[in-house]
Amino acid sequence: MTTTAIASTELADLLAVLDRTRGFLRFTVQGLTDEQARLTPTASALSLGGLIKHVRTVEESWMRFAVGGAELMESVQADWADGHRMLADETLEGLLEDYEETAAKTGRLLAELDLNTAHPLPEAPWFEVGASWSVRKVALHVIAETAQHAGHADIIRETIDGQKTMG
Repeated sequence: MTTTAIASTELADLLAVLDRTRGFLRFTVQGLTDEQARLTPTASALSLGGLIKHVRTVEESWMRFAVGGAELMESVQADWADGHRMLADETLEGLLEDYEETAAKTGRLLAELDLNTAHPLPEAPWFEVGASWSVRKVALHVIAETAQHAGHADIIRETIDGQKTMG
């Protein structure tokens, strides 16, 4: 097997796992009204719509990093207060459409990038000083972030109406 074939298989595997984790998150919100998607029924301030919005924003941020490092990643300031909430003028359908658009863009970007390309991480207390992440590690991080929030979403959905993604 050639190096190109291995890389292609690796990328296909990464994208398949990412799509699967996104699928769990999207499944969790199926059939909900906008009002239900805004609910915060647990001790957390998270809502299902807010989680969709947050995961999209995080994915876009890390894809900017994959393309141009910390400088490009930080070129768009996140709204942390409203970035985790589904606002009154937002719809679940609209948030899901935006998320699908981001997913397609991520797939195109990862197909264009070399998984071995690395950039120094932004300075932050939660990152090792001087560490760099490859595009591959960024993809793995986006998968982990999406999976973690899909779990959060599952708990919130079960609290709202008893539905379980995997139960």
